[in-house]
Amino acid sequence: MSSAIATDLRVNPFLHIDAERIYNPLTDRALAAGEAEYETLRRVIDGGVGDDQLEKDGWLVRGDVSRLHRLKIVSLETMTACNQKCYFCPVSIAPREDYDMPVALFERIVNQLTAYRDTLESVFLQSYNEPTLDRRFVDFCKTLFAAKLPVAVLSNGSGLTPGKVDALIEAGPLRYICINLSTLDRERYTRDRGEDHLGVVLRNLDYVKSRPLADVMKIVVLGTGDAVHDADFEAITERFKATRFTVERHVVMDRAGWLDVGLKPDAPKRHLAGCDNIGSRPLQHLHITPRGQCVLCCEDYDERYIVGDLTTNTVAEVLEGPELATMRKWVYGIEDAPDDFMCRDCVFARTR
Repeated sequence: MSSAIATDLRVNPFLHIDAERIYNPLTDRALAAGEAEYETLRRVIDGGVGDDQLEKDGWLVRGDVSRLHRLKIVSLETMTACNQKCYFCPVSIAPREDYDMPVALFERIVNQLTAYRDTLESVFLQSYNEPTLDRRFVDFCKTLFAAKLPVAVLSNGSGLTPGKVDALIEAGPLRYICINLSTLDRERYTRDRGEDHLGVVLRNLDYVKSRPLADVMKIVVLGTGDAVHDADFEAITERFKATRFTVERHVVMDRAGWLDVGLKPDAPKRHLAGCDNIGSRPLQHLHITPRGQCVLCCEDYDERYIVGDLTTNTVAEVLEGPELATMRKWVYGIEDAPDDFMCRDCVFARTR
């Protein structure tokens, strides 16, 4: 090792280290087994010495790195309302009080997010709400388009009317649209979601299926991984073949212990070592509620882990602040998290 490398140089504690791959969420770079740099880094992880290049590339670090981040995905929830009560969502049990984000707050947040254009992949107008129900939905998308930010939408499809589709195509398009659709069986759809919306959803999807609404257009078939789920996936795939939609099969999960459904850990996880929930939540995501509160993760339905307030803080202050730094240390096992920490009950939590 070069003599210029101080003794406090160490393996980056935020690396996702697997048998054949090492990923760095701060640089969004991965090394695969067989690559020269992978083999060099693996030797350091196993107790060997490294070199200056590993530090330059971010695989080795020194000092406190808990305030570092790489913002890739923002969840910017503009209102709390949802028109369904899906069995796989906490809204079915504990719906929230109606609240709309003030337009001025939305515009201020969007302006601050422009500083992260180089790394941002998606700004989602969704969390536990149905974004297309917001009367300001199209205008909010246009605000994001004007800011040259990548707009993404998750929706049940009920409010994605032809008029909104046409307006978004003219102003956009979206970077990403994903429709959650669990079945084509009307009775089961109504039972699973608490509302008889299947007819209007299919009419909306039939209108948009051959139109360029987004760069990426998906339908996700949600279920519990059983034979019924398989049959629903096959039926929806057949119905939307040869359209702009790709269809994926996803198994629902228990929302880090909030629900008793779907995928869940066998037991609370003891030795936390990171997050694989569509990237690293504490390092790559920012979750903003309609009231401007920032929470650690979308699984935090009760907002127990507040990491900032955008009515008084800037986005930069939240991302670099002490609250989120502490969460990063807990999620990655740099410090021991409380026994009841949410991530211990999450299927996406990494362990060592």
